[in-house]
Amino acid sequence: MLAYIIRRLILIVPTLFGIMLINFFVIQIVPGGPVEQLLAELSGEAIEATARFGGAASDDPMGRQTQEQATGGASTSVTSKYRGARGLDPDLVREIEAMYGLDKPLHVRFVDMIRSYLTFDFGDSFFQDRPVVDLVLDKMPVSISLGLWTTFLVYLISIPLGISKAVRDGTRFDVTTSSVITVGYAIPSFLFALILIILFAGGRYVSWFPLRGLTSENWADLSAMSKVVDYLWHLVLPIIAMVIGGFATLTLLTKNSFLEQIGMQYVMTARAKGLSERRVLYGHVFRNAMLIVIAGFPGAFISIFFSGSLLIEVIFSLDGLGLLGYEAAIKRDYPIMFASLYFFSLLGLVMGIVSDLMYAFIDPRIDFASREV
Repeated sequence: MLAYIIRRLILIVPTLFGIMLINFFVIQIVPGGPVEQLLAELSGEAIEATARFGGAASDDPMGRQTQEQATGGASTSVTSKYRGARGLDPDLVREIEAMYGLDKPLHVRFVDMIRSYLTFDFGDSFFQDRPVVDLVLDKMPVSISLGLWTTFLVYLISIPLGISKAVRDGTRFDVTTSSVITVGYAIPSFLFALILIILFAGGRYVSWFPLRGLTSENWADLSAMSKVVDYLWHLVLPIIAMVIGGFATLTLLTKNSFLEQIGMQYVMTARAKGLSERRVLYGHVFRNAMLIVIAGFPGAFISIFFSGSLLIEVIFSLDGLGLLGYEAAIKRDYPIMFASLYFFSLLGLVMGIVSDLMYAFIDPRIDFASREV
């Protein structure tokens, strides 16, 4: 087992390196980088200043002079790889590149980034002027809260439902619940979130639940119990939107796992000995059938935590990691983008090892020592 864990830990290094390498160079070729974002703001301010003094609407010398002053003294267009650099001083453009560290070759920047990430030094945000680690730590409680509640409810619903479907396989209950599950799985969580907002958050019908945020504005003034109620009240719609599509896979996995175990020889032997169906199901089948379900908990939580909450946080304006990553992608805030990618990828790879260890812990018959990877 120890040798297997060491092999898996070693494999994390090239896997993580490959993920960062591919994404780094792909993101670099996408237009609208951080330099262009800032240049667009500077150009907009220059145009606004020119229009304010009347230079944008006329061709008089005073207008041209005002425009030159607003753009840093550059009276001629600048030939640049940045679309927003026209009319700006070339020295200013180079200064902005140096400020963001984009004046270095791509391979040098990548090596510097990886060297810093090995010590978990993620630098500062380009546009929020704060260390990336502080931003992530500030936003993480919201995302963890969503992930834990969603995973808890998904397992709470899926396991009993999957067992019931396995016991009643082929009955009207099984067919009806399968139809409901399929419909729920087919509806994207963000679309279901919009439907919930329209129906229950003042969109068109009733206003039973808050539209955005995780707490009310007067949360600090509430009593301890009122704070808990307010917190849960704000979580209702986001959690429902995330759960609706998350329990389908786990329910069917539980059902199929139980059906497979029910057909095993040891189950027929237990029944032949006169054991009750309940004792056969929960005393023998349950432990073996739940192996794959319980062992998959880390992976399920990571999936919900990192992917399922992204659009939900954006739609409900929940200040978590999903919203932070979305805003970073829009603004091309590279430190946040790459740090999030590095952290999430590393955590996902580690959780893969944890899942395998849970398999071995739940069922000692599983031997990873004989595996190649």
